[in-house]
Amino acid sequence: MSFRAILFDLDGTLVDSEREIADALAHALQEGQGIAITNADRDFMIGRSWVLIDQHLRAQYSNLTWTREQLIAATADARDAIIARQGMRILPGAVTAVRAFADRARALVTGSSRVEAQQSLRALGLERDFDVIFAAEDVPTSKPSPDGYLAAMTALGVAPQESLVVEESEAGIAAGVAAGAVVVAVRVGNFSGQDQSAAHHIIDTLEELTPARVASWFDTAQRA
Repeated sequence: MSFRAILFDLDGTLVDSEREIADALAHALQEGQGIAITNADRDFMIGRSWVLIDQHLRAQYSNLTWTREQLIAATADARDAIIARQGMRILPGAVTAVRAFADRARALVTGSSRVEAQQSLRALGLERDFDVIFAAEDVPTSKPSPDGYLAAMTALGVAPQESLVVEESEAGIAAGVAAGAVVVAVRVGNFSGQDQSAAHHIIDTLEELTPARVASWFDTAQRA
C-alpha cells in the first residue's frame, strides 16, 4: 500500500515538555492537595498518559481527592505559568517535519490532555496543521494500547499499512506497531533512554524525516 497518513506523538517527539509537565503537576498537587510527589513519581510520568499517571498517583496518595479532570485542569493552569515564564523547548525539526507532509493526512495522538496538547500546539504554531487530534480523554485505554492510533486512522479514512507513526517512547512505539503502522522512533527527545528497538526505523532528529526518506521506506515495504 502507498503512504497516505502520518501520525505524530507530541511530548518527547515534537516538544520537550515531559519534565515541564512534571513540574506543573508537582506544583499543582502541593498547592491544591498538600501532596509532595517524589522523583520516582516524576520519572513515572515520562512517556505515560494521564490515564496511567492518575492511576499511579491514586495508588500512592490516599489523600488525593481531585478527580482526574480536576488534576489535569490544575496542572494545565500551573503549566501556563511555566510556559509564560520560560517558554517551551521545541525539538529540532518538529515544525518543518509536520508541515513537510501537508499533502498527506496528519494526526496528533498523545497521552496528554486536550488542553495540554493545545498549549503545545500554540507554542509550535501548529494549531491548524492536524486533521484530527486524539488526546487522553478521547480513548478508553492509553499507549501501549493501539486505541488512539487506530481511532485516528479510522477518522482519517486510512489503513494502518498506509500510515507512518512518529514516536519516542517505548509505550508509544508499541502502540504504533500494535496498530499495524510503520513506526519511526526519534532519539533526540528520549531523555530517559527508553528502548526504541521495536521501531521499524530510528532517526536522530525530525530534521531527518523528509518526504523522500519516508517514501523510500514504504517502497521498500511494498517490494518485500
